[in-house]
Amino acid sequence: MLLQLVSLLLIGIAAWGIGFGLISSLRVVGVVIAVGIFLFLIALVGLIGAVKHHQVLLFFYMIILLLVFIVQFSVSCACLALNEEQQGQLLEVGWNNTASARDDIQRNLNCCGFRSFNANDTCLASCMKSGHPCSTCAPIIGKYAGEVLRFVGGIGLFFSFTEILGVWLTYRYRNQKDPRANPSAFL
Repeated sequence: MLLQLVSLLLIGIAAWGIGFGLISSLRVVGVVIAVGIFLFLIALVGLIGAVKHHQVLLFFYMIILLLVFIVQFSVSCACLALNEEQQGQLLEVGWNNTASARDDIQRNLNCCGFRSFNANDTCLASCMKSGHPCSTCAPIIGKYAGEVLRFVGGIGLFFSFTEILGVWLTYRYRNQKDPRANPSAFL
């Protein structure tokens, strides 16, 4: 049930980001929605397996949930372990490889360029349109990135432990007999 709520939350946040115009990159939104749908389907498999006492569905649910736990735990630890220099390098690579996200960042944070700004480049920030000097985006993004990485890492770590609890419970109760079944049946 918790996995279904997380998946619906991911889908809802992606839709909210598009609705308010915060995110214009369809690739980013598509990935978030795809992950949400994947988690929802996995949760549905676990729910159906538990209701029907279907051992094969519960086995696959347990294995896939264990893989999701490993990936999520690793990413959460990586988010919490990045220092400021590594964050800056990661942000610069992201800045150089995405044009649509760059435009969104410049418009929403009112800054131009990453570490420096060339006057020939385009900038959608309101400070550029009004003629005021614009600050560079690296320090602003760095401040937000540190906070977001700590928040996402902590939330991911919390939910990864609930996932390992789900794996353990699935393993523990997977081989129980269906109480509604014939008591003289073997399994």
